[in-house]
Amino acid sequence: MMAPHTGLERRVLAALDATPPRIPVVIGGCGSGRTTLLHVLKDRMGREQCQYVDVERAASTPERFQLAVAAASPFTLNGAFAAAPQEPATSARAAFDRTLGLISRARARHDAPATFLLDEVLEFRTFESFPGLRHVLREMLHTMAASDNRFVLTSRYVARAHRLLRDGDPRFEVIHLPPLGAAEVTAMLPPMGNTSTEDRDYLGRTIQVLADGRAAYVHALSEAAASMSGRGGDPISALTALLTGEGALASWCGHRYELRLHKARGYGALKAILEILAEDEPLTLTEIAHRLHRTPGSTKDYLSWLEDVDLIVSRQKRYSFSDPLLRLWVRLHCRPVPPSVDEVAREVQAYAMARLPQAEPAHAMATAGGGDRKDWGIIEID
Repeated sequence: MMAPHTGLERRVLAALDATPPRIPVVIGGCGSGRTTLLHVLKDRMGREQCQYVDVERAASTPERFQLAVAAASPFTLNGAFAAAPQEPATSARAAFDRTLGLISRARARHDAPATFLLDEVLEFRTFESFPGLRHVLREMLHTMAASDNRFVLTSRYVARAHRLLRDGDPRFEVIHLPPLGAAEVTAMLPPMGNTSTEDRDYLGRTIQVLADGRAAYVHALSEAAASMSGRGGDPISALTALLTGEGALASWCGHRYELRLHKARGYGALKAILEILAEDEPLTLTEIAHRLHRTPGSTKDYLSWLEDVDLIVSRQKRYSFSDPLLRLWVRLHCRPVPPSVDEVAREVQAYAMARLPQAEPAHAMATAGGGDRKDWGIIEID
């Protein structure tokens, strides 16, 4: 299976090779392919030339983070290996200063500039609760801009990244991960026996639409559809299975739903708004406030907090989910009782019919090679 967004790899490498090198900031929602891109870059550059750091997983205290990153580093600092044992820093401020020193002055093999691949860079905000570290992110960005080392940064928080970089150094280049196109999805499909080119193209188009072009959803749907039949299976039935009970997408959507809500304020009210929009969208501020039984002023604050973590978007003063598949998950799973298989099937069928071009069901029912009939797009419920 080919990696998604292969064209962006060339754009990122071009930014790093520029004079002076630019600093790509790759942003996109959960499952859009940011981490995959960084690992592709790591494999291409080689371990001696770059260091990948999952900031979200490693950020605890500044002291522990600094020791962990240094211990895993392939670089030298001031002529000595960064991974050599060292005395712990005497304070959170001192530990963070050591981290800044490592990323700004570390050298790769043959004294070449070091490259740092920092996944979820906004999670450095974790350190801002420690004494003397109120402006960690701005210090970090300033240090990167002043260094001759190279950096690739990622974040799932689009609105926050734009706000942070609004008045930043021109070296920072924001790169949005676009949705995968139908051709890219088709190229990512696993082998499916003797499936014809026409059926494979149709399956790619269908999965691209159902998954909204999001790489993680595409991968899950492709694998599930392929496992249902040697000739490609039924993508709508596959989506139903993935959203039922402990299905992979049910668990994945639940994870990103909670992750984003916990990064925002007003947890309970925000859940209520998402449930309202799951029932009906797009809605105006007034409509949401009426259904929420709150004032327009407080509702506007709640909506801004949801926008801050990219759970919703506003177009022409009307609000809706940024991720249609997450909206479907909320409809199904944010309720007192888990949905039955039949309920999931009905909701998925309605979701698919609303998104797929009306010509596609006709193709789905067309005969394939050998006279076999494909029932893609149709779910029968007794």
